[in-house]
Amino acid sequence: MIKLRKSQERGHAHHGWLDSYHTFSFGHYHDPRFMGYSVLRVINEDVIAPGRGFGMHPHNDMEIITYMLDGELRHEDSLGNGAVIRRGDVQRMTAGSGIVHSESNASSENSTHLLQIWIMPDEINLHPSYEDKRFDDDRKQGRWCLIASNDGRGDSLQVHQDIALYAALLNAGQSLSYEMTVGRTLYLQVARGEVCLTGLGQAEQQLSAGDAAMVEMEQVIRVEALQDAEILVFDLPVNLQATRQSNTH
Repeated sequence: MIKLRKSQERGHAHHGWLDSYHTFSFGHYHDPRFMGYSVLRVINEDVIAPGRGFGMHPHNDMEIITYMLDGELRHEDSLGNGAVIRRGDVQRMTAGSGIVHSESNASSENSTHLLQIWIMPDEINLHPSYEDKRFDDDRKQGRWCLIASNDGRGDSLQVHQDIALYAALLNAGQSLSYEMTVGRTLYLQVARGEVCLTGLGQAEQQLSAGDAAMVEMEQVIRVEALQDAEILVFDLPVNLQATRQSNTH
């Protein structure tokens, strides 16, 4: 079964310096049908204006992943970490028992474009921590590249939840298949481009940048790029619907 979440159906907030699309309920956008998916709580697509950003603010009991699409993002936190991440970099922050951080566009000329992802952890009051890693395009080109996992395998970021997050780059005409495991569900997010998604006995579904698909009870899915595309696939446990209310930064 494949259910689409179209880009134009997402929540939208434009604050002048921040243009943000919310896949799930977030801040002033509330839709009880979209409070999360499995342990996936937030996918925000953010475009941050040059030289602007979020000042120091707190988080707790959430695994936060920042996936860079374009531009530069400066991070500072109460643990003493400081970094500037760019396209190809992915950042993981375990908020745990409490962390304070800021994130801002490091450029005074160009916008920053990113996906901010929140995952509910498998336990609360974890020790806060931070890491970032680079995943060059050649690691993602025409293949599934493991970005984050519960055990950090394959040099992926380690998150405290039973998930696996993959990213792939496809040239127009290229395709990839993904085999599902019994007891698992998938969430596919198109970050760039346009793809065709099919499952066993399912009609073709066409997805463009910002579109997503929730996939359940399929044996395998196939993704074909109709134009150059960048896609993320979350391999998640079933029957763990995220219901926690979360606020914006």
